[in-house]
Amino acid sequence: MPRPMQPSSLALRGIDLLQGLPGERLDEISRQCAWRRFDAGQALIAREQGDRDLHLIAAGAVRVTSYSPGGRETSFRDLAAGTCFGELSALDGRPRSADVVALKSGLLASLPATAFRTLLQQEWTVTERVLLRLADLARGMIDRVVDLSTLSVQQRVCLELLKLAQSPPGSGNQARIDPAPRHADLAHLVSSYREQITRELSALAKAGVLAKEDGALVVRDLDRLKRMASRQVAH
Repeated sequence: MPRPMQPSSLALRGIDLLQGLPGERLDEISRQCAWRRFDAGQALIAREQGDRDLHLIAAGAVRVTSYSPGGRETSFRDLAAGTCFGELSALDGRPRSADVVALKSGLLASLPATAFRTLLQQEWTVTERVLLRLADLARGMIDRVVDLSTLSVQQRVCLELLKLAQSPPGSGNQARIDPAPRHADLAHLVSSYREQITRELSALAKAGVLAKEDGALVVRDLDRLKRMASRQVAH
């Protein structure tokens, strides 16, 4: 069950949409929000759900995902503290388009749709940030559709590994992913199955591109991983 919290504008200062707003404005917004703590693994909203609030992540992290009728999960994006979710339903009044599940315990401030729309009418900087966020979301969805239509599972896995890989200065042609991603999580991100991800990672390891090391994935040949992920290369 949600655990109500006392409103606090301090927790809103780190929200990207609200950056630069004066303290008294943040105080007003905080009083309009419903505050609650959440636990890792907790379902925060469900697809087709009727709530229309804009949810501000004051602490913690969540995953925006969806499930097919057969139970297959497809993840769209992970959101950290300082970001928000739910703006589509808050704007158009339609049911939720995805599920949101907590990855880490945290604190949520839920702003009613009417208050959110009033905020957009009164604060151009917030409106501009929402527009840019929606444009970024649309571009990301277009890229995802293109990837699913034109790239093999192997290429999609390589692209995701490149996004996760950290390449410190002086590391040359190597990079590190620490901790190593769960196979199920990678499957959700590339719209595939865990068993297929396991096969692809094993093939990359046999080819000398990847190696496991102390709970991390080490990319032994970053250049080759990039070539394998290239949109111009078919495998």
